[in-house]
Amino acid sequence: MKNTRDNQLSDRRAASADAKSALLNAYRAAQLTAAPAKAARQAERALVAAARDERRQARERIKMEEQARIETEAAERQATADAAALAETEARDSAEKARVARVIEDEAARKAARDLRYANRKARQA
Repeated sequence: MKNTRDNQLSDRRAASADAKSALLNAYRAAQLTAAPAKAARQAERALVAAARDERRQARERIKMEEQARIETEAAERQATADAAALAETEARDSAEKARVARVIEDEAARKAARDLRYANRKARQA
């Protein structure tokens, strides 16, 4: 159905302005009615974000405690290994010193026996 009314430019401009103002008024009314729900959603999002942050901090704290525990255990294992290595080195050194002392004692005993044989031979010759 055709618009029988003669639409002039000024009529069309007025109709456009009325439509724009009606849309603007509808938008403002929607904003006013949605404001409490929007505020509630924002508050809920803030609570969710705070809870998420607390969970993240708890995970990080647990991870740091676990890392500290692992480092402590590693340090204890290293200290035990160092002590064992030191004990092994000391045992090896003492065994080496004992062997050297036995060799020196054996050498001294052989020398004493040789000297005794020499003295006996000189005594028989005299």
